Amino acid sequence: MTLHLFDHTSADRIPWPETDDGLYAKRYLLPMLENGTSHYIRNVNTKLYVMLMDQLVIPITVNDTEYNNSYVCSPYTHYISYAREELRMLNSRTLKLILSYILYALGWLLKISKVNKTVNVNNWLVSTNLYVDLTDKQLTTIVLFLKNRFPDHHIVFRSLNRTLNGPIIESLQQLGSKLIPSRQIYMLHPSMAERTNSKARWLVKRDFQLLDKFGYHIIEGNQISESSIPRILHLYKALYLDKYSYYNPQFTEAFIRMALRDRSLHIYALVKEGSIDAVLGFFCRNGSMTTPLFGYDTSISQDQGLYRMLSAVLIRIAESNGHLLHESSGAAKFKRNRGAISDIEYSAVIDQHLPIRRRTCWTILGALLNGIGVPIMKKKKL
Repeated sequence: MTLHLFDHTSADRIPWPETDDGLYAKRYLLPMLENGTSHYIRNVNTKLYVMLMDQLVIPITVNDTEYNNSYVCSPYTHYISYAREELRMLNSRTLKLILSYILYALGWLLKISKVNKTVNVNNWLVSTNLYVDLTDKQLTTIVLFLKNRFPDHHIVFRSLNRTLNGPIIESLQQLGSKLIPSRQIYMLHPSMAERTNSKARWLVKRDFQLLDKFGYHIIEGNQISESSIPRILHLYKALYLDKYSYYNPQFTEAFIRMALRDRSLHIYALVKEGSIDAVLGFFCRNGSMTTPLFGYDTSISQDQGLYRMLSAVLIRIAESNGHLLHESSGAAKFKRNRGAISDIEYSAVIDQHLPIRRRTCWTILGALLNGIGVPIMKKKKL
């Protein structure tokens, strides 16, 4: 089994496979190798590599500290910085104070353990990474190679769940990985009628009818001009950055331009009287699809239901292409009511090759999140 690793100095020598996935990877990853990741995602500072193995292209990111990075490259951001921001959602001042002290202590431990000294495997630098099927032998080869190439780094496989990645999780556990929960996610099988009840289908139909009611029509990426790129970024920023967190990926105009030009994302927009008021962008892999670009004009009254319209459009697209729709996290009740099923997303962490002081952070995180976090997420249906 031959495995090769390329970086920006050898990008011009990459023998990209002439497959759909290989050509997609070239369109998406080659510009980032040539221009740097932060040119496309402002808060992602990382060393990007491309791994080729058995006609598969697997992006690898390597970091050392970078504690202000987006969570797509920074475990510290995911488990500490982002969590601190979410404390504002709590109503109890006492609970906020207690949790803030816990996060402070845990953050100190994570930094002492150099948690961000990490190699992320299959990291496409978006909120949800989709995987191709990987065999036991392929995973073993990847892990052994990375242990030798980056002997002082944690090896992390992010965005794993048992619905989509059961065999990969089992293989990585056999290789000694720790499963660290990250969030509760929701997935929808819209092309399988038995997965959704009549009420869920009625809700989606009602949401879709709002387009006609409020005078919106749908346009695709090839109908969107470059002059609309600032507007698209504004809609994404209004939702994912301003409303939620600036630790989410901060896409730049260059990223949206690349997505429109090279179809690294399939972009759809809702337009009314010449104005784009909502936008989504998805990509597909191995029978699944996910939507890293999603936003709408939050200044428009919620009574118009732009979020409901955009979600209905996304579900209709999934119905037409027969893909399982990975809906990420958040808006849990809304998604469950429309037929989505929940699962827990994990990061599989391999750290046996590191000293015990470097492994402590993942051991404690795993114990806390598996013992307390997951039961709470399931009970509260977060």
